[in-house]
Amino acid sequence: MTTRHLYLARHGAADAFGQLTDAGRRQSALLGERLAGMPIDAVWHSPLQRAAESTRELARRLPDVPVAEAAELVDHVPYVPAPDETPSSWAGYFDGFDRAEAASGRALADALVARFAKVPDGPASDVHEVLVTHAGQIAWLVRHALDAPLPRWLGLNSANTGLTIIEYRTGLPPTMVMFNDLGHLPPDLRWTGFPQGMWP
Repeated sequence: MTTRHLYLARHGAADAFGQLTDAGRRQSALLGERLAGMPIDAVWHSPLQRAAESTRELARRLPDVPVAEAAELVDHVPYVPAPDETPSSWAGYFDGFDRAEAASGRALADALVARFAKVPDGPASDVHEVLVTHAGQIAWLVRHALDAPLPRWLGLNSANTGLTIIEYRTGLPPTMVMFNDLGHLPPDLRWTGFPQGMWP
């Protein structure tokens, strides 16, 4: 049975200009150390600077693993819910999205699923891939794996370098192995990326 193991990680903590902070670099390095014990075949990252910088830090701990950019991992809104699907707390967020923007985001989301959320093509062997991306894209892949309604991506967030693992096996539904695991981070580096009022 062929299995694709996807290791999904949000980029490290970044400043308002999209550049990694010192904390973000430390988070990314620690995630790389955690993944160094896994049989990683490839690392893919979003084109955005904060994800590319996170990947450089992470990849130093995976010296023989190929690294490449994947356009589908860019930060985007994967699905703009209809007014009756939108929680009141999110209503203002979607006010500025027109139909063209919503369609573009949905096309990217569909491309993300089509490329990564499946059993790998080719010879029957397991594949282990790391995707360094953004909270919305992780939420979309988790929603897809759970076959949840489209608006449910809104209720999912990931901390910076939180690790989510999804497995895709031939003939079986996807398996959620873990979501937003922060075990590689010391307490002072956990939960960045969430509003401080939500920190445990």
